[in-house]
Amino acid sequence: HLLLFLLFVGPFNCFASYSRATELFYSLNEGLPAGVLIGSLARDLRLPTAGGQHAASLQPPLSFTLASHGLGGQYVQLDNRSGELHTSAVEIDREALCVESSGATILGGSAAVSSSSPSPESCLLLLDVLVLPQEYFRLVKVKIAIRDVNDNAPRFPVPHIRLSVPENAPVNTRLAIEHPALDPDVGSNGVQTYRLRDNYGVFTLDVEENENGERTPYLIVMGALDRETQDEYVTVIVAEDGGTPPLVGSATLTIGISDINDNCPQFNDSQLNVTLYGNSSLGTHVATVHAVDMDLGSNAQITYSYSQKVPQLSRDLFHLNESTGVITLSTKVDGDTPRLHRLIILGNGPGCIPAVITVLVTIIKVMMRPPEVVPRFIANEVEGVVYLKELEPINTPIAFFTIKDPDEKYKVSCHLDGDGPFRLSPYKPYNNEYLLETTKPLDFETQQLYEISIIAWNSEGFHVKKVVKVQVLDDNDNSPVFSEQLIELSIEENNVPNAFLAKLHATDADSGERGQVSYFLGPDAPSYFALDKTTGVLTVSTQLDREEKEKYRYTVKAVDSGFPPRESIATVTITVLDKNDNSPRFINKDFSFFVPENFPGFGEIGVISVTDADAGQNGWVALSVLNGSDIFVIDTGKGVLRAKVSLDREQQSSYVLWIEAVDGGDPALSSTAKITILLLDINDNPPLVLFPQSNMSYLLVLPSTLPGSPITEVYAVDKDTGMNAVIAYSIIGRRGPRPESFRIDPKTGNITLEESLMQNDYGLYRLLVKVSDHGYPEPLHSTVMVNLFVNDTVSNESYIESLLRKEPDISVEEKQPQISIEPTHKKMESASCMPTLVALSIISLGSIALVTGMGIYICLRKGKKHHRANENLEVQIPLNGRINLHMLEKKPMEISNI
Repeated sequence: HLLLFLLFVGPFNCFASYSRATELFYSLNEGLPAGVLIGSLARDLRLPTAGGQHAASLQPPLSFTLASHGLGGQYVQLDNRSGELHTSAVEIDREALCVESSGATILGGSAAVSSSSPSPESCLLLLDVLVLPQEYFRLVKVKIAIRDVNDNAPRFPVPHIRLSVPENAPVNTRLAIEHPALDPDVGSNGVQTYRLRDNYGVFTLDVEENENGERTPYLIVMGALDRETQDEYVTVIVAEDGGTPPLVGSATLTIGISDINDNCPQFNDSQLNVTLYGNSSLGTHVATVHAVDMDLGSNAQITYSYSQKVPQLSRDLFHLNESTGVITLSTKVDGDTPRLHRLIILGNGPGCIPAVITVLVTIIKVMMRPPEVVPRFIANEVEGVVYLKELEPINTPIAFFTIKDPDEKYKVSCHLDGDGPFRLSPYKPYNNEYLLETTKPLDFETQQLYEISIIAWNSEGFHVKKVVKVQVLDDNDNSPVFSEQLIELSIEENNVPNAFLAKLHATDADSGERGQVSYFLGPDAPSYFALDKTTGVLTVSTQLDREEKEKYRYTVKAVDSGFPPRESIATVTITVLDKNDNSPRFINKDFSFFVPENFPGFGEIGVISVTDADAGQNGWVALSVLNGSDIFVIDTGKGVLRAKVSLDREQQSSYVLWIEAVDGGDPALSSTAKITILLLDINDNPPLVLFPQSNMSYLLVLPSTLPGSPITEVYAVDKDTGMNAVIAYSIIGRRGPRPESFRIDPKTGNITLEESLMQNDYGLYRLLVKVSDHGYPEPLHSTVMVNLFVNDTVSNESYIESLLRKEPDISVEEKQPQISIEPTHKKMESASCMPTLVALSIISLGSIALVTGMGIYICLRKGKKHHRANENLEVQIPLNGRINLHMLEKKPMEISNI
């Protein structure tokens, strides 16, 4: 760019009077579409343009060029002739171009995007434009101010803002919200105000603006807060810009009220009354005191203690847990223990006056002995545990219990406490005798141990409890049970030997040996399956093949170790899952199809049969042509081979294709087959005459030519094969002084002179030769005109050409050419005439030399301006536009026009 600039500026130093730098200022909104006019440099610089009054004097005309196509140049389009500046297809985004920090500039060659302008909100696009030619040369500094539009809504950096306010915050407390909304727009289009969607009557928002113009929202407390009443406020903070119409953004604002220690512990009651029996054991629960503090955390921690007013005797007798407030008996009550205790308990909180509660404990002294319970067991009993077999009959006796009062002064009663099929009833006719018996059969599998209590009490309220444990003994009354009666398993084929199939599991509710289960295969299981007797692990010892057998079904037994043993039967079904272990198989490795040429496009050539022994996706086969896919296509589903186009045997007589069959497995398996397509010829090509090349060519025949001499030949080829390509030549039309003087060999196409030529035979002979093949069902043919001019020389070429141009009046002779072999004696005669032919050839060469000299002499004398020495007198009329040179097995003779 610097080099370009020097190249332009260097020669202009001598034109300083016309060179000067100019500045132009424009402004436009961001986001405008392409083609919006920014300004006209020629008009604003007051320069003459091609359309102005001085248009005639602008030689060359003015041109305007950007000095560089940098970053700024991509946003504008400059018309080089008119100097009009338009917006380009690249949309201008002010927020993306201009950095909001003071003085930031993004350079792009001699064009730049700048925000270092007098106004902090301005964004300038700087361009350097060269005005040529050199008579009007100047460097124009174009400054384009990009005006902001309100195309961005305010957005909070986080979707959820959390703020904490202490519950004792006074009214008008201000707390800054640390995540204000951001708006890329500037000026009035930026964030202007904040508001709360729900202020709950205790909050409001205020906005403070610092010296840099940044606006920060503040939360202001407008009412009293109490965490114990409401500990959290959830609302929405909304930021709104000053655009028209204004755009808004929002975030969730959660205001948490933090706790302060403004509550003290409190008891729900001021006094508790408790009664305690004098025979109570140590650790007996006396009472529990509980105080409540509405604060949180450490502010709500409460400890309990005795007041100093509580005597030491009471402190020693009753233990107070300072954390839980539980009072328990810690010393044995005796005859000297006071009967009334007043326990004053304090509930202590941090920084609070203790809460007070009084617990009055009254001790009742006991002077009588409790009743006695004497058991006499009938069933087997060891150390207080009675053992009964399950399935014992109803009303099986367990034990007798004798209930008596040691003082013999009070009436004693008893009853049974506890769950189970047991009954305690008086045993008549005896007093204070009770019988414990069963009420229904016991079941070990339902419950093995029962714990019941015989409770006796007297009329004064004293009682005693005797605990009896009943252990149920197991019996083999349950058969093993499989978790499933039908066990459905699956395994992939080609598994490793001794592959794991499943672990069978049967449960027996009986215990001990009676619940131990052994596993056995049923008689219908194949020998290569094995089942571990102890673990129930089912394995297969051999490799399974899905293609051989897909499903197995047999039984298994679970037998316990009881006497007699019990068993159960389950059915196992095993599905052998397919694995892609079989490649697609073609019915034949090689396929051959015979198709007549010109077979219509997409006609069915043949069907390729392929199978895959696998199942499902693994057995799905896709066929494709590996070579020749531009000509042939195969139907994947049906295997039908088709040609996209009609086939021409003359272009290609056979095709060898390789067809690939790929299955749908992963990984896929494939196989290939060779397809040979042989095209059968049909007679669709007439013979192609290669010589003579035109119906307008002719050959000079000297009158001295001997009979039997070859004059010329007709040479043709046929693109077909077989009999369709066997060519026969025949003369079907003649015109001339004595047209029967010439004959054509039907096999070779050689034209020979039959009879000697006389003086009257001079002139032009026109032979219409028919070239026909032996095709079936109908032969095809072509025709060519062979022109022979019998004369000593050619004196008037124009005359001969005019004769050739006339339509010949030739009657067509419809004769079938006969291809026959010439007798051998004629060849011998020709061979015997060899000396004569040599002599005649020498004479002919002399005549030709004489005629050539005379011709040169005549041409020199005429001296025509339109010299036609290099003009070819033979008019070439192509017989067929398409000639394949590789088909030419014989080179045509070159016959010059004399």
